[in-house]
Amino acid sequence: ILVLGVIDMGKILYNKTMKRILLKIAYDGTNFHGWQKQEGLRSVQGEIEQAIERAFKFSCNLFASGRTDAGVHALAQMAHFDIDDAVPTNKIKLVLNRILPPDVQILSAKKVSENFHARFSAKKKTYQYLLCTGKKNVFEANRKVYVDNLDKEKMKECASLLIGKHNFRAFCSSQTSAKDFVRTVYEIKLFQKSRHNIVVEVTGNGFLMNMVRILVGTMVDYSLGKLDKKRVLKALESGDRSCAGRTMPPQGLYLKKVFY
Repeated sequence: ILVLGVIDMGKILYNKTMKRILLKIAYDGTNFHGWQKQEGLRSVQGEIEQAIERAFKFSCNLFASGRTDAGVHALAQMAHFDIDDAVPTNKIKLVLNRILPPDVQILSAKKVSENFHARFSAKKKTYQYLLCTGKKNVFEANRKVYVDNLDKEKMKECASLLIGKHNFRAFCSSQTSAKDFVRTVYEIKLFQKSRHNIVVEVTGNGFLMNMVRILVGTMVDYSLGKLDKKRVLKALESGDRSCAGRTMPPQGLYLKKVFY
């Protein structure tokens, strides 16, 4: 990427070659108002952009694979930005981690093609949702959600209804700005992480606002007998939000992986 600086009389002051950097980022979303910058509120995007400006005296816009809501975590969020090619790529991770607060960490930084886009180049994403059926632990309250009497087999039965290409209008927030509600869920896996911890892993080509939280909430309500097969199928066919399950709290949700 070649940037030309132009001032009075049309004279070119400098020719600056830029490069595109892709960051892999982990963060604890507990004390953030989500990924996206918001006036007067703490955001992951804002913290990293401030760190870049402080470290490299360079103001930039950071473009993520997608937004995460307040309280949602990331094991591997992906985001790109452009910076002067003179900045050593192998120093970016180290320098930023020295500046960033302890609830954000850069896992890697690499140069990518100038045509790459963290959001639009993504092919699919995997989210995890962590459920706990044991006693509440105050030190883990912001990293999992407690639900009693879950039936894993019933949850798997519900998951099989949700896999595939569907109109997921009933499985997203009414506050969404989306116009197209068709998405493909490739896989929903359930596995026992430990005696009381159950992980729900959802992989799809894209997700609507609160979609994963509502998919998991539908599986939970199905497990508890609050929804049946007929109701879930009606939600998929009608787009009626009232036919789907609850919206699960944000603290159990993790962006696990973005595929390119």
